[in-house]
Formats: sequence, structure tokens, C-alpha cells
Amino acid sequence: IERMQSWGIMIDRPYFETLAQRMKKQLADIEANVVDLAGTTINLNSPKQLSELLFNKLGLKPKTKQKASGAYTTNAETLESLIDAHPVIPLILEHREVQKLLSTYVEALLGHADVNNIVHATFLQHGAATGRFSSTNPNLQNIPIKGDGGKEVRHGFIARPRHVFISSDYSQIELRVLAMLSGDERLIETFAAGEDIHTRVASAMFHVDPTEVTNDMRRKAKVINFGILYGMGVSALQKNLGTTRGEAAAFYENYFKTFPTIGEYLDRTKSFAREHGYTETMFGRRRYFPGISSGAPYLRAFAERMAVNAPIQGTNADIVKIAIALIDTDLRTAGIFDKVHLVLQVHDELVYEAEETIREKAEQIIKDAMVQVFERSPIAIDAQRVPLAVSLGKG
Repeated sequence: IERMQSWGIMIDRPYFETLAQRMKKQLADIEANVVDLAGTTINLNSPKQLSELLFNKLGLKPKTKQKASGAYTTNAETLESLIDAHPVIPLILEHREVQKLLSTYVEALLGHADVNNIVHATFLQHGAATGRFSSTNPNLQNIPIKGDGGKEVRHGFIARPRHVFISSDYSQIELRVLAMLSGDERLIETFAAGEDIHTRVASAMFHVDPTEVTNDMRRKAKVINFGILYGMGVSALQKNLGTTRGEAAAFYENYFKTFPTIGEYLDRTKSFAREHGYTETMFGRRRYFPGISSGAPYLRAFAERMAVNAPIQGTNADIVKIAIALIDTDLRTAGIFDKVHLVLQVHDELVYEAEETIREKAEQIIKDAMVQVFERSPIAIDAQRVPLAVSLGKG
């Protein structure tokens, strides 16, 4: 990790400087348009002035509750609920999005880059309770991917001359871990056969042949699959599916009827956490949950959700860290350790920067080590394994 921080990642400074100027002009144009529509000058970064404009001067009525002071909040949820109420609302939302991109990403990256245009972020092994890495000064793990603005920010990262980025991403790693931890034969068989897990789950839940699974069926199965990983209940499922509570409850019930082993595993995990105060990853790393025995139902429910997710996300974090160590070993053995550098670790993904002349060799080493974690891990695991899959990209 020290080596990753020392090597850093290069940015295209002229590109970001041009982007910053364009964003500042965009903000000024939005502010001018808001003034024209509202008939008054306003600081869009002031919640008090914004509340006064929207709810007093323009007389808009949000669905959200008033604060104790009697004022309405101007958070994103409130503004989204008013999106069609007045043409000034979309402009305010756009202003916030551009402002965040400018200050949190563009200006932050320019401010942290050294004289060689290299950004040396800090990565913390203990930065997240689940065992995942966190990144700070600046945070390189939350660079936006959605929207045109996010894509523009990502375009500003460049490989050094005569180098190329190699992205190696674990495919559906947390669902594979769930299959192993729960021992669910249907999930294990699906991964072993290399089939699409969301299609297979949709097929089982909706009682249709895999060839008859529609895009909507697969989407719903995907929402439920990932929802289970985070202890999602019926209310959260309803929100994410965009459906009625009754339909969400039916999907929830049908999922656990279809995959009873998963339901049993989740119940076992909660019971273990209540009895011992912690849960363990597949490799034996513990996370403690003081709130699991709380007298407050909401604190207890929150702790139970975390206890269910911790072995899954924590095992994922363990796998990634073991993979990094194995890749380093294999790069040394191959004699190309000084030609390939880890520059980013983002959740399930590792990004390396390699000299162009040895790219293919580096790709093979990285992929092989990542899929061989269970076979080569210094820590034995007691679970029926599923194959790990990795997708590679370059740029």
C-alpha cells in the first residue's frame, strides 16, 4: 500500500484546468438564469436564502415535514419532489451537481497533484469497518461514474508516457461469497456452471425457463439479490423495486421460499451475533456489534443488518487484500515488479499501471492470482468453493 501511495496516479492538469473554467462559467450561467426566473438575486449555496425563495416568495409546498424552526429543508429529496413545480428547481439541482463536481473532484485533484501532476492519495487498510480500504486526501474511490460530469472527471486520469492502465474487476464477488457462506446448492451450481446468477434466480423465482426470463424479471431478481446482501427489508425493497408494498412483500417471501438455505444462513448469522457479539469473515476476521443487544429496536435492527453483511463484504475485502499480495509475489517472480504498479483499489477492483511492452504478461499474472486466491491463500477456509471470475479492461 505504501508503494501504491508513493507511485500515485497521474492527472492531465491542462484538461482539469480547462474543465474547472468551463464549470465555473456553467455555474455563473445557471445563477443568472435563476435570478431571471426568481426576480431576485440569491446565493444558491445558502439553505436559508433558498428556503426563503422557494417556500415564501414562490409559495411552493413540499411533501417533506418542516424542521423544528418551522422552515422547510432544501435537501435533494425535497427538491426532487418539487422537480415539476417550478422551472427554477431543475436549475438549482444542476447547480449543486456542477458545484460538487468542481469542488470535490476537479479542484481537489488539482490541489493535491504534485509538480509532476501525480496525485498521491492516502489509502487506509482499517478505513472501513468491513475491512475494505478507504481513500483520503483526496478520496479516489468515489470518483463518479454516472452522468456526463462524472465521465468528464474520469477522462482526466491518464497513464504515464509509455504506460497503460489495467483494470481487473471481480465479477459478482459478494454473491459468490454468499453462495459459499450459505452453502446454497443452487447458487453454487450456477456459479460453477458459469451461468448468469440474476437470470438463474429470476428463473427460479418466477417459475419460468431461463430462456423466458424478461429484462424486467432479471432486474427485479438483481435488486433482491443485492438487497439480501445488505439485510434489506420489505420497505427498502419496495423503494428499490419501485413497486407496491404488497408486491415487494410477495417477492421477498418468494425469494426465501425459493432459496431457504439463504434464509437459514441469515438467521444463523443473526443468532450467532446476538450470542457472541460478533461475526467472522470466511478467513476468521471478526467484527463486533455492541448494538446487537440494544434495548432500542431500531439500533438492534441496524446492528443485525450490519452483522448479516459483515461476513460477506468482509470476506470480499479479505479476498482483495490476499490477491494484492499474491500479485506482488508473482510480479517479482516474473521479473517485472518494477514495471507494474498498483495505482488504485476500489471495492472489487484493482487498477494497475504497466509498461506497454509487458501489458499482456502483466494482465495474465494479475488475473491468474485473483482467481487463485482460495487455492493459494495462507489461511485455509472451511466452505464449498465457487470459482472466482475476473474481468479485465485497459486504457
